[in-house]
Amino acid sequence: MSLVLAAIFPVFALLVLGNVARRSGFLPDSFWQEAEKGTYYVLFPALLVGRLATAEMDFASAGTVLLLAALTPLLASVLAFLAASLLRLNGADFTSFYQGSIRFNTYIGLAVVAAAFPASALTLAAIVVAVMIPLVNVLCIGVFAYFTAGQMRLLPLLVSILRNPLIMASLLGIALNLLPFAIPEVVLKVLEKLGQMALPMGLLAVGAGLRLQALQASGAPLFVASVAKLLLLPALVFGLCAWWQVGELEQAVLVTFAALPTASSAYILARQLGGNAAMMAVLITGETLFGMLTLPLVLLAII
Repeated sequence: MSLVLAAIFPVFALLVLGNVARRSGFLPDSFWQEAEKGTYYVLFPALLVGRLATAEMDFASAGTVLLLAALTPLLASVLAFLAASLLRLNGADFTSFYQGSIRFNTYIGLAVVAAAFPASALTLAAIVVAVMIPLVNVLCIGVFAYFTAGQMRLLPLLVSILRNPLIMASLLGIALNLLPFAIPEVVLKVLEKLGQMALPMGLLAVGAGLRLQALQASGAPLFVASVAKLLLLPALVFGLCAWWQVGELEQAVLVTFAALPTASSAYILARQLGGNAAMMAVLITGETLFGMLTLPLVLLAII
C-alpha cells in the first residue's frame, strides 16, 4: 500500500497544484493555454520519440500488447452502449457520455506508469498510446457522425487524427529504433531533457483544466460512466490479460491505461461537434476526482 501511495501521490499532488494555481490567479488562463500547447506539441512528443528510439523492442510480446490495446477501447464502447441504453440519453448527451467512457488521459497514464513501474514500462505505454489514440478518435468521430446527422466534415477530422503529434512521435520513434545506425548522443540528450518536463507540466495543465463548479450538475451519467470506465473496464482488461497469459509488466500497463479518467480534450470536441459540453465538463472533472480513489485500488490489485 505504501509503495502505491508513494508512486501515485506526486501525480495527484501536481493535479491539485495546477488547479490551485489557476483558481488563485497566480498563473492566468493565458499561461495554461500556452503551457498545454507546448506540452502537447513539443514535450510529450519528445518523450515518446526518445523512449521508443532507444528501446530494446521485443516484437513478439509487442504484438500481443498491440492487440490488447486495440481491444480495450472496443470493450469500453460495448460498456458505453450498454450503459447508455439504461440511461436513455439523447444524441448529444450520448456523444459526451461515450467520450467519457472511452477516452483516456494520456498525461496521467504515462505519469502513473513512470512512477509505479520499471523504466521499460514507459516504452510499453508509448506503444499502447500509439494504438489507442487513433482508434479512440476514429470511434468517437463515428459516434459524432451518426448522432449529429452529418453536421460535421469527416475528412478534415480524419486528417487531424493522422497529424496528431503523439501518433507522429510514436511512429517516428519506432522508425528511428529500426535504423541500422545509432542516433547521436547529443540528440538523445536534448530529447531526454525535453521529455523530463513533459509529465510534470502535463499534469499541472490537466489540473488547471478541471472545473469543480461543473460538478454541481452531476447526476446518473457521471456515476455510471465512472463505474464503467474506472472499475469495470480495468477488470475486463485484467481478465483478458490473464486469459492471454501476457507478462506481468505488460498486464500492469494495459490495466493502468484501462483505468484512466477521460481526457480533457473531449470537452473541445463536444463543444465543436454538437455534443453536450456541460455534461462533458462534469465527466472530465468527476472522473478525474474519482480516479484519485480508484487508481490506487487498481494499482494495488496489479502490483
